Amino acid sequence: MQDPLIIAGREYGSRLLVGTGKYRDFAQTAEALDASGAEIVTVAIRRVNLGQNPDEPNLLDALPKGRYTLLPNTAGCYTAEDAVRTARLAREMLDTPLVKLEVIGDPRTLFPDVEQTLAAAAHRIDATYTTPYQSHNMMEPPASLARWNGDRLIVHCAVQLVEAAHKSIADTLKMPPEKVEVISEYIGGGFGGKLPVYVDAILAALAARELRRPVKVVLTRQQLFHLTTHRPASIQRVRLGAEHDGTLIALAHESYAQSARADEFSEPVVSSTRSLYAAPHRLTTERISALDLPVADSMRAPGEAIGLLSLEQAMDELAERLRMDPVELRLKNEPREDPEKKVPYSTRALVPCLQEGARRFGWDRRQAQPGQIRDGRWLVGLGIAAAIRGNFLRPAEALVRLDSAERAVVEMDMTDIGTGSYTIFAQIAAEALGFKVENIDVRLGHSSFANTPGSGGSFGASSCGAALHEACRKLKVRLDAGEGAQGLSEIGRVEPGDDYKNYSQYAYGAHFAEVGVDVATGEVRLRRMLGVFEAGRILNAKTARSQLVGGMIWGVSSALHEEAVLDTRFGSFVNNDLASYHVPVHADVPEVDAVLLDAFDRHANVLGSKGVGELGICGAGAAVADAVYNACGVRVREYPITLDKILPGLAKRSG
Repeated sequence: MQDPLIIAGREYGSRLLVGTGKYRDFAQTAEALDASGAEIVTVAIRRVNLGQNPDEPNLLDALPKGRYTLLPNTAGCYTAEDAVRTARLAREMLDTPLVKLEVIGDPRTLFPDVEQTLAAAAHRIDATYTTPYQSHNMMEPPASLARWNGDRLIVHCAVQLVEAAHKSIADTLKMPPEKVEVISEYIGGGFGGKLPVYVDAILAALAARELRRPVKVVLTRQQLFHLTTHRPASIQRVRLGAEHDGTLIALAHESYAQSARADEFSEPVVSSTRSLYAAPHRLTTERISALDLPVADSMRAPGEAIGLLSLEQAMDELAERLRMDPVELRLKNEPREDPEKKVPYSTRALVPCLQEGARRFGWDRRQAQPGQIRDGRWLVGLGIAAAIRGNFLRPAEALVRLDSAERAVVEMDMTDIGTGSYTIFAQIAAEALGFKVENIDVRLGHSSFANTPGSGGSFGASSCGAALHEACRKLKVRLDAGEGAQGLSEIGRVEPGDDYKNYSQYAYGAHFAEVGVDVATGEVRLRRMLGVFEAGRILNAKTARSQLVGGMIWGVSSALHEEAVLDTRFGSFVNNDLASYHVPVHADVPEVDAVLLDAFDRHANVLGSKGVGELGICGAGAAVADAVYNACGVRVREYPITLDKILPGLAKRSG
């Protein structure tokens, strides 16, 4: 058997599924199935006698269960309620976990009717969550220095996408691209807030031309809120339908957000929902409303960062409704393939992340009933949330030039946003060429260098690293063939291939949080936090862990602190400084640890690596929210979770 079909641990030699509804009688059915070689037979429970009618011929007499795997289906049911009831009956009659659930279709879409399936579910969650406007608020605000050399413009600026910035500046100033040079070697924080070019670069260029001297423009903290981008607020409705054992049969996640009238940006809020859990009936939608507001754009982990705040809290609510452990509920709904793309995963490591995290964190000490653990004035609770982040491969180039048989120069227009790109690329080149790391000169951030997708979206190191590895491989072949090293150079190129289409590629994690809630004031304090992650091969363990811990702290910030308050009269943010826009300080962040599991994703790229920069924030805030509920029994669905939202619930519970 070259390529067996494996279902529920059983191997099948035939991939043919045969129904029983088109034959004259059971004898002809048995004869036809024997000739087909099929091993799996679908049976319409409502149309075939399997013993429910004792005086009629029984299909099981013609098709013995030991020879065939019977797959009962609910054909003939005209409501979701009837279909679910019939499926449960089939499971009992045939003693099988396999059921093909057929629900009447929505005539508008021809897809299964999610609404009917949700209505028929034994247990349902229907909750609305809101997330606020957020500002990137990187430590270094946007800044540019421009100078002219004759008719040639050189701009030093802080941009994550150098090639895109080069094109934007040339197009805006109506200049030939070859007359513009953009330099961005280091950035003091970006988080998506420096993806586009802002007014600082353009104004510096125009002023330098008029004054005939270099000009530097730095945006103030207050200007950053209004002249750059932000994360839009969202309203998210999550509906889950599950059977008594926790199996999800329907999942719906709908998002509503704002967009500027001049720029239709839509954050992919429901992207993680499409792949995280198995559920046969699914609905995900994203809607935007054009308003007179500043332009919104991507912010660290766009989509997953706020989408998981809702989905993972809804999963916690469902676990409580089922009286089921939240970890077990997630394990129960582990998919065998991508539920929407219908392709296999390149790797799928959510289960080991959950299990290892639960072991390390001491999850077995969690009390299912909220408000059971008290430490002085603090009610103590534990929370859990899953993390998922897509692995993105983008077209990239890298140039490698040899100065000698032991020294090499790497050139790419990608920049370093504090993620350790210079170190990582030196390590990749050194390993591929067999050189010492200190003999690799990495040069980044010049628009004249080899073109890359830039630094953002967690695709930088994987995409650019793969291109760099390819350039080094070519050089190594030439060196081994006896060519002289001096001046030898190669360009490596990568782009998404068949593996990118044929496999669903994600990095995974599990967050565990412990919080204390003050019984008198409602104040929430993080006590400890653990994240366990799988992101393929880790290129540099130190920088990867730093990225993950930073993301986890950002998740805590999203859950408890961050909110840009909008003046709805004028469309401006009123708390436009770090005194009133709250982020965690050192005192807010106690013990935070990130653990990386060993892995290698051969389908992701030649390095086996996946992005880690944004994975840490994904789900982190939801773990904190779930811990808050476990501590005090107050469910807050409006982020951030501030004491004014907790106090009324505390008073009600104590009263």
